[in-house]
Amino acid sequence: MHYVILGAAESGVGAALLAQAKGHTVFVSDKSPIQPAYKQKLEAAGIPFEEGQHTMEQVLAADEVVKSPGIPEKAPVIQALRENGTPIISEIELAGRYTQAKCICITGTNGKTTTTLLTCHLLKEAGLNVGLAGNVGYSLAEQIIADQHDYYVVELSSFQLDDTYDFQPWISVLLNITPDHLDRYNYSLEEYAQAKLRIMRNQDSTGHFIYNADDENIQRYFKAALRPVRQLPFSLHKRPDYHLGAYYIDEERVCVDLQPGFYSETEEINTAASPLIGQHNRQNMLAAVLCARLAGVDCRQIEQNLASFHNADHRLQPVGELNGTRFINDSKATNVEAAWFALDGIRRPIVWIAGGTDKGNDYSTLIPLAENRVKALVCLGVDNEKLKVAFGPVVPHLEETRSMTDAVQRAAALAAPGDVVLLSPACASFDLFRNYEDRGRQFAAAVQQLTDDQTNEEANE
Repeated sequence: MHYVILGAAESGVGAALLAQAKGHTVFVSDKSPIQPAYKQKLEAAGIPFEEGQHTMEQVLAADEVVKSPGIPEKAPVIQALRENGTPIISEIELAGRYTQAKCICITGTNGKTTTTLLTCHLLKEAGLNVGLAGNVGYSLAEQIIADQHDYYVVELSSFQLDDTYDFQPWISVLLNITPDHLDRYNYSLEEYAQAKLRIMRNQDSTGHFIYNADDENIQRYFKAALRPVRQLPFSLHKRPDYHLGAYYIDEERVCVDLQPGFYSETEEINTAASPLIGQHNRQNMLAAVLCARLAGVDCRQIEQNLASFHNADHRLQPVGELNGTRFINDSKATNVEAAWFALDGIRRPIVWIAGGTDKGNDYSTLIPLAENRVKALVCLGVDNEKLKVAFGPVVPHLEETRSMTDAVQRAAALAAPGDVVLLSPACASFDLFRNYEDRGRQFAAAVQQLTDDQTNEEANE
């Protein structure tokens, strides 16, 4: 078969290398310039490619096209392929054809990366042979060329699920569904929800579907009774309306039941040693614990390995302490829901740094939390008007800054011992920063600078 791969970043290059390894001819086309590292991979493999354009004659010669997740359905090249009747699949669909490994696939609007990394950590520390792939930055297709793992833990965005058809996870996980990326789904929450639910639509009674029973949108769009897959819903509380796979008995004890219902067999796991902060992370832990138990990791190992987990940077990440004030970097909170989780999860008084490029945000859900927990709001954005209108009436103190250094210095000055300075912007970062990572690194660096300055002052006294 002749494959055309659209997009030459991590997923596209991985798909190209896998297709070639399986004996197919391949051509790669990227409308943007290709990063040098990916170009080198293609050149080393002798795979022909173009950049800065799509030559339609070449693209339409494909028997099947693998589309990178970033390319929207309305792109002219996709429209032309649809008119031509050319099958379009995702890298994940291609990868799934060539492995017998058990894939644990995790999706949801928020919490995907944390849950994926935690699940992988719990399996790996227990000695299982596991690979990490998908939206966390590692191509599943490229790993499947060697296919050396018994398990893959795969983070999947809705965009990666859009072009899957026969892909069948062993375990699928749906953490939550809240409005995000609706511009790609005709501004329809239902279309977005159905994209997320594609993760389990090919599963049969040999598979497991782990999902959040507390999420209203999952309840609304998932027709539980119609599915043959083994279902393990989880909740923050014991509920009479669900046979739950896992729930919290109290703040730090989880009840796990891999046979919910008639053959119920409950076990208990203590999560007290976990460094993760907030209610949403308590939900993420339930999902990861269920995945680990299904993979045969025992409860004592899970307890032990929860304690040694380090989350990805910029997700409720402690980055320092100064004069009894903790500094937490949650730069990954680029939408209102993520900021809500942060404000809800921290039980101490908060000096909140927020702002950036507004994605049409509605801040109303944050107002009760801000009123109860935020003692000062330091705005960090080019245009802070919406933040000032929303929070000015409810927080005791509000001020504006234009640089991270200023924001951190002002926040530190406003904080008292026992407080938390929280960077949780609720906005994209593109007005003052390259991306959310750049924003988070600048926050951590500014905190470090404050600490160094104080150390030097004390040394000179």
